[in-house]
Amino acid sequence: MTTLRPEDQLVKVTRSRRSTLWTSIGALVVVVVLFLFPYAIGSGTLGILVQGLIILTLATMWNLLAGYAGLVSVGQQAFLGLGAYFVLIPAMHGITPWAGLFIATAGAAVCALPLWWLVARLRLGYFAIATWVLASMVMLIVEQISSIGGGTGEPLPGLTGMDPAVLTADTYWAALVVAVLAIGTVYSLLRSRTGLVLTAIRDDERAARSSGVRVGRARLLVFIVAAAGCGAAGGVLAIEQLGVTPGTSGGVFSVQWTAEMAFAVIIGGLGTIEGPIIGTIVFMVLQQTLQSYNAWYLIVLGIVAIIIAIFARRGLWGTLDERFNIRLFPVGYHLWAPGERRGRKRVPADAVPTDAA
Repeated sequence: MTTLRPEDQLVKVTRSRRSTLWTSIGALVVVVVLFLFPYAIGSGTLGILVQGLIILTLATMWNLLAGYAGLVSVGQQAFLGLGAYFVLIPAMHGITPWAGLFIATAGAAVCALPLWWLVARLRLGYFAIATWVLASMVMLIVEQISSIGGGTGEPLPGLTGMDPAVLTADTYWAALVVAVLAIGTVYSLLRSRTGLVLTAIRDDERAARSSGVRVGRARLLVFIVAAAGCGAAGGVLAIEQLGVTPGTSGGVFSVQWTAEMAFAVIIGGLGTIEGPIIGTIVFMVLQQTLQSYNAWYLIVLGIVAIIIAIFARRGLWGTLDERFNIRLFPVGYHLWAPGERRGRKRVPADAVPTDAA
């Protein structure tokens, strides 16, 4: 019988350097607890949580685009607005807004196809500006359609007569389901073969192309998934506001939404699934604490973003992961030398390079 020397043994490959069983159980417990919130807290707090869940969904989609596919979009509000109108229009024809959420998700994904064709060849700042222009174009087109309210918007029918407390609870549950599905979809996508492709594209697109990676197809898939997620969030927003307003301050096509989702990702950590969650929590705490100070609210948000960008370029969670090697949603790979045990620190294969963050 031949005994292999340690240097002749195969290298072991795992998703994480720590067991994810307890983190999976913890995530399940958190979701269950969140589902029980309407029975324990008031409608006012639930309304704030709905806003936070909408931002979380948007931030998760923006992170998928920018953090993993290298597509920095400033026009994701286009799909948020389309999702809101895909709930409004069926509701005006007798379809319940809750069913309209499915239409919003599918409709935004379909609309992403022609819009992608217009920006597919662009990169970096050109892509960002083009998406902003497309979002403005979509808003201007919608504002010309008088049957759905034109530039002034339209109230959402189909929910009048519901008890306000029940409506708030149902809206919260819908927002929670959308957010959980968004995070779960991104996690599953990144753990698939497509996730490896996206990591290769993010790290070095030219090298990925030379290795035979179909960059265009992978980015198209990510663009569609992100559009669908933003569309679903837009549908929840229409239900939460009981109406759809296109272009005014706080309207569904306002660039403010993209600014908020980008802020949450940058603060939490670009290129990590946990980052948007942490960033959304920080954003909502700052918003609820400082919104009564008017302009100071925006100034403080800007200062926080600058401090994080200078001193923690990978964001709060990215810096924590870099220092302590903690990953609740492992999507990369770790190589184990023969005889190596868990516990030793090593940078994961899916970590964002410092100069890319």
